[in-house]
Amino acid sequence: MHLPSPSPPKGLNRFPSLLHAQGHEALTPLRSKPFGLWLWVVCLGLTLGWDASGADLHVMAWLGDAQGFALRDHWWLSTVLHEGAKRLAVVIYLALLFMAVSPWGPWRQAPRLQRLEVVVGITLSLLVISSFKRISLTSCPWELQSFGGAATYISHWSWGTSDGGSGHCFPGGHASSAMAFLAMTLPWLASQQAQEKRKGWVWLGAIVLTGLFLGAAQTLRGAHYPSHTAWTALICAATAWANHQVFQRLQQSNPRLPA
Repeated sequence: MHLPSPSPPKGLNRFPSLLHAQGHEALTPLRSKPFGLWLWVVCLGLTLGWDASGADLHVMAWLGDAQGFALRDHWWLSTVLHEGAKRLAVVIYLALLFMAVSPWGPWRQAPRLQRLEVVVGITLSLLVISSFKRISLTSCPWELQSFGGAATYISHWSWGTSDGGSGHCFPGGHASSAMAFLAMTLPWLASQQAQEKRKGWVWLGAIVLTGLFLGAAQTLRGAHYPSHTAWTALICAATAWANHQVFQRLQQSNPRLPA
């Protein structure tokens, strides 16, 4: 006997573009889509290989010398791409916080739980990166003796071992100004609607490229090793994924929660 398909819960009609054509759930957990997990694993392996190769020091030696880094105080890198980008990230973050409560524009169509997932994921990513930096004793490259400073190079995984510098430089905090927004892409990447999934991939590409660009700017200044940016991306991606899973479980275990 053919049973009729269940109708979508009340409230989801405000965001039809995330629904299946026949009214099934809008989002599915990312565990059913292993590509993202495999991509993360591949990036993790590449980053570990980069760490083990000592390529960080080779890159920094190419950019600086015993007198330091020539681009450390470059106006575009320090004022525009560092200070200016940080302020812009704060403005965007505050705007998302506001739109989680009072949505406008494209966000007016997004379900409330989805908007909450985005702001919680971004906030958690920023907090995790800040926590890593707080306990890290790794100093910035421009503090190394090779570049006119007082610190000696010690792997950022040598927890509890001071390198003689000021520390608190791992992972890349500035790159997290963009990478933290990876949490914004997952609700759309998990959609079964092709149009919404494409939107998620576009946002993902834009966020990753922006984060890499900001991280590269700091590397040119001597503020961070390339691996710091890579680890920031991996940590933010893992945090966003974990946050997405929590919100998926929340919606599944409480089907009456308003969308």
